[in-house]
Amino acid sequence: MSSFTPSLDRLIEQFAKLPSVGKKSAQRLAFHILSMTDAEANAFTETINKARSSIKRCEICCNLTDTKVCTICSSQSRDKSVICVVEDPRDVIAIERTHEYNGLYHVLHGAISPMNDINPEDICIKELLTRLNDDVKEVIMATNPTVEGEATSMYISKLIKHLGVRVSRLAYGVPVGADLEYADEFTLIRAIEGRKDL
Repeated sequence: MSSFTPSLDRLIEQFAKLPSVGKKSAQRLAFHILSMTDAEANAFTETINKARSSIKRCEICCNLTDTKVCTICSSQSRDKSVICVVEDPRDVIAIERTHEYNGLYHVLHGAISPMNDINPEDICIKELLTRLNDDVKEVIMATNPTVEGEATSMYISKLIKHLGVRVSRLAYGVPVGADLEYADEFTLIRAIEGRKDL
């Protein structure tokens, strides 16, 4: 039996539904919300509601934006001949942090997973195919190195290879600072396949 009021229990339950938030963290978040002033709590609620109502998918790349076309797609300085395909908007942020990629993106919003009832038509593949014109020379598959990510990568590459567009895959391997003895076979295979000349 809980020692909290029903309203506080429900608030804790809602926070516990967030990814990577356990029961203790959910309690801390709930108590923090309750310690806010009315103005702070209202601003917090308003920010959530505004984000939910104004953020949508870019009409071109399906990344999250609050305009029709995101800033990356509308930029004149981006290389429009390369499209990097990712599973999730957070992957765009991760690649952008490297400051090494200057092409465009396409966000699938998931990966093919028959076990989870996610089929090709459930993710943004058709939107990618409509973007492949004469300007696009390469599609980089940057899906996650999971069974679902690999299956999605293979499926999409089969769809677009006949269009004369180069399809490449991110190289995966041993992380910097890791010991080889702790790497699994799949990671080592990817590291060997993705090796480069020195």
